[in-house]
Formats: sequence, structure tokens, C-alpha cells
Amino acid sequence: MKTILLTLALIFSMTIHAAQPDTVKVRYIHRLTEDDARIFENNLQKTVIYVNDQVTTHLIMPENIKLVDISTDKLVGNQCADNIVRLKPKSTLMDNELAGTVTVIGERHIAQFTVYYTKAPKRAHSVYTVGQEDIRDYTNPEVSMTQGDMSRLCWSIFMSRRKCFRVHGKQYGIRAQVNNIYTVGDYFFIDFSLQNKSNIKYDIAEIRLKLMDKKELKATNSQTIELTPVYMVNHADHFTKSYRNVIVLKKLTFPEEKKLRLEITEDQISGRVSYLDINYRDILNADSFAPELLINLQ
Repeated sequence: MKTILLTLALIFSMTIHAAQPDTVKVRYIHRLTEDDARIFENNLQKTVIYVNDQVTTHLIMPENIKLVDISTDKLVGNQCADNIVRLKPKSTLMDNELAGTVTVIGERHIAQFTVYYTKAPKRAHSVYTVGQEDIRDYTNPEVSMTQGDMSRLCWSIFMSRRKCFRVHGKQYGIRAQVNNIYTVGDYFFIDFSLQNKSNIKYDIAEIRLKLMDKKELKATNSQTIELTPVYMVNHADHFTKSYRNVIVLKKLTFPEEKKLRLEITEDQISGRVSYLDINYRDILNADSFAPELLINLQ
């Protein structure tokens, strides 16, 4: 009898052991913590892009690209423009085979894509424009405003009426004037225009910004600082009668003894030079961000 009981106990023990799968511990989440929410958010399904070895796929970001990461060597790619990445499979893959993950980091946004191979070239994306639903914000301390936002603000200012009447000048039949000065975040937006009263077209060689002394001093004491514009909306190289542009400059302060000179040089050996001198009080009187400028940002 004892032998029978021992045998039954052994069989029962083996049955229980066989019913337990060899697996890791499963964690059941009934209430998401902050860490859990972050994990689930980071693992949301990414946008799917289909590629084919006969098609070059172009991803167009809404802003300039800082970094592109391709997770596998099944894909090759490069950045062919400021905001465009092109991708292509390195070789022929299986239909619907996972080719990898592509991460594109812009000035203020990040986008991730799951890339699959398709045997049908017509199904592959040749151009994919990244939309708002594909990107997420991230904090970039080096960029307080994207060039896309700068461009939209510049065009909004470009289309606005003139509010500044203090700064103007006339040289060689060219009348120059500042139309508006805006301060937006960490930048100055300077809107200016030229009127050509002569019969000779004006070929623009370069547009320069200088911080210089108001009074002409000895060469040893005079100091001129060249400033580099961050963005410029109009890249026309000549005009016949009228010209307008908006340039973006990193915000700065300077003493009363200095002036900000905007210089437009003509592309000739004895070329004409038009310039506008902006005093610090004109900068101080610059309009802050005007609500009407938001129209073109929607």
C-alpha cells in the first residue's frame, strides 16, 4: 500500500512540474506608474515605410535635419538636402521582411520609422512627407527657433505694412529704408527695402551686417565687428527698381557709441554701396512679437 501511495505521489509531482512552462516572470500592470507610461509611450507603433531595391525612398522633414540613424546594415542612406533623407535596401530581401528602424532628428523634433521590404516596386514609398503625426518634440538647448519657423515669420513680416520711419538713407540714386524691426525670442528680424531711382539695375554682391563706431576714430582705436545673419528670406542677386528682404540676427546689445550698419554691396569693380545705420535706440524700440505675425504660423 505504501509503495502504491509513493508511486501516485511521484506521478502527481511530475505532472505539476510538466504543466509549468519554462518562461520568465510575467508582470501584470493594473495601474500605470510614470515610468510605465514612459515605456509604453516610447514603444508606440511607428510609421511604416516600404522600400524596394529598384526605388529610392526620400523622407522629407518639416525642418532641417541634425542626425539620421539607421539601425541595420540592410539599408543604406544619406542626407541629400538640409531636410531630406534618401534610403535604399542594400540588396533584395524577402517580401515584408523587416529592414530596420530609421530615426531622424531635426532641430526641435524627432521621428522614427519601421522600414519593411516589399517585392512590388509600386508599393514602395518614393517620397514620404513627414507630418505632425509622425514627429515628437524634444528639447534642444542649441535651437530656440527652427529655420522653418523663421521662414514663416519672415514672410509674415515681408507682407506686413511699414511701421518704422526713422531709419533711411540715399546713396548713388538708391534709396534704402528700414520698414520694421521685430524682436522674437532670441532674434532680431530686420525688414528693409531698396528703391532704385537710376536706370541701371543693381547687382547684389553681398549683404553684410557690421557693428561699428558712430564717429570715425583713428584706425588703431576703431573697431568693426562683422555679424553673421542667421537667416535671410530673399536670395535674389539683382533688382531693377525695387527690392525687399527680411534678415534674422541673433539678439545682441551694444553701447550708444556703436551703430549697427546694414550694407548692400553691388557686384562690380566700382560698385555702388547702399547702407543703413541703425542706432541702439531703434533696436530698443523694436516691436515685440505681434499677434498678427501668428497668422502664417498656423
